Amino acid sequence: MTDAWGELLARWRAGAAERERERDLPFAAVDELRAQRFGALRLPRIVGGAEASLVDVLARVVELAEVDSNLAHIWRGHIAFVEQLRWDGWHTDTATRWLPRLAAGEVMGNAFSERQETAQLTTRLTDTGHDGLRVTGTKHYTTGSLYADWVHVAAVDASGERVALAVRSDAPGVSIVDDWDGFGQPLTASGTTILDAVAVDPGDVFPLGGRDEDRHRVVGGVYQLTLLAVIAGIARRAVADTVAFVRPRRRTFGFAGETRPVDDPLVQVVVGEISAAASAARRIVLSVAADLDAAAGAHDGAALRDIELEVYRAQQTVIELVLAATSRLFEVGGASATSRTLGLDRHWRNVRTIASHNPVLQRVRAVGRFELDGTIPAWQAPGAPTGVPATGSVA
Repeated sequence: MTDAWGELLARWRAGAAERERERDLPFAAVDELRAQRFGALRLPRIVGGAEASLVDVLARVVELAEVDSNLAHIWRGHIAFVEQLRWDGWHTDTATRWLPRLAAGEVMGNAFSERQETAQLTTRLTDTGHDGLRVTGTKHYTTGSLYADWVHVAAVDASGERVALAVRSDAPGVSIVDDWDGFGQPLTASGTTILDAVAVDPGDVFPLGGRDEDRHRVVGGVYQLTLLAVIAGIARRAVADTVAFVRPRRRTFGFAGETRPVDDPLVQVVVGEISAAASAARRIVLSVAADLDAAAGAHDGAALRDIELEVYRAQQTVIELVLAATSRLFEVGGASATSRTLGLDRHWRNVRTIASHNPVLQRVRAVGRFELDGTIPAWQAPGAPTGVPATGSVA
């Protein structure tokens, strides 16, 4: 760990519970990470990157999440975007265009999801002819975009095909609203992004790789493992916060006089359980990340199919372990452990919120079906609404 990285972690570790309680958005911390080129870790050295492995990047995410889970989660879209460029090849026109931006510290957010009755996209990319390409739509769950320089957008073009594109977060017509009302991860700004006839440079419309299932497995795996790395970091912070709560206490429920909880075998068991869960979570995430990185580097389709299932298994195991641990920690201190000032409850709330992004039961079911009949998991991104014309003008 570099001195600058260690100093950043130490500085932002303090006051994490209070920042969540006061909804104090960490713009300054993101700026520090941008200045340290956190988002360039995976880039080639020729552009000033570190050529870090996926394990190295996710290990940093665990460390960052131990400091502040919101701060780590903000980078999920950026990390996956870099991985997508890496899979397609650093030599492509898209990578050639984006490497200097990313190497300079620019950050990519995301705006993929919409709130619709069915799985569909209504965000439209339209060629106006006289005024170039324009994108219009409303996105939700746009984690990190409020802090980012760019927003990665999913849309439907005039032919009805799903496309991806990027626009500057400060471009005319872009409005990013911090209206996320979930009970966890409140500082990720996972709210609404409104695109009102925003100009799009044709060079920033990305190829989606057709029906490249291996590409999806790589990028999808990185998206999920980043979330699991954040959860592993939360578990580590839960251990530290629980120990810090217990050590100064001088009495145990049901005993007269001074009976230090640190000497209570029941408290020792609970802390040991939380510690074991945190250690296992981190090791599982980084182990699967190493396998994914190796298979992606070799473009080994068979291995990627296997690793997709390993990611699903890790999702089930890590989430269940850490949810249990972050609930169990309250056994060490009775009612006093529920103090809002302490903020120990934020660990469970944040894990529960992250765990809801990609429902675990669907992933477990996919693993079970594979074990029973060999069916490979299938996933299809939302596309154009059924029965709705793809053409139209920009308002």
